[in-house]
Amino acid sequence: MNLVFDWDKPKAKNEAAAMDDAANYVRAIYRGIDKGTAKDAAVTTYSTGEGLTYAKTQIDRRVDGGWTATGTRRHYQAATRSAANGNSVEVAFCVDSNKFYSEEIKTGKVLKTKPSIDGFDYFKIIMVKFPTGEGLWQASKVLVETKAAKCQ
Repeated sequence: MNLVFDWDKPKAKNEAAAMDDAANYVRAIYRGIDKGTAKDAAVTTYSTGEGLTYAKTQIDRRVDGGWTATGTRRHYQAATRSAANGNSVEVAFCVDSNKFYSEEIKTGKVLKTKPSIDGFDYFKIIMVKFPTGEGLWQASKVLVETKAAKCQ
């Protein structure tokens, strides 16, 4: 499993930190898939509220199906936007999953698909500051536009 984050960090400190932790959130989901549990500490560290629900749903769907993931998933064209109060940052980015596949855990069979518009998604993740002020940002909401032509 290779998760590539091909983006430049913003200059604003909060936006850069939120973007880093949005990438950590994505890594946490795939770590949970790899470990076969949504209860992995990384998942609960980098998500809260609806973001936690989204992560658990993604992990449980794969675990229940008997799948893990393999290949390369590329994240790119990232942009950030801060809320006026500075307590939340929207991190938006494209994903290309055309070289990222499900793999049956029992058989090791890789379920390859042909590259298509289905492999492109556009994510908006609302990252919120962790209340203790330790510099941690958590995904609180995830919006996904599937078959995103703007990401081709």
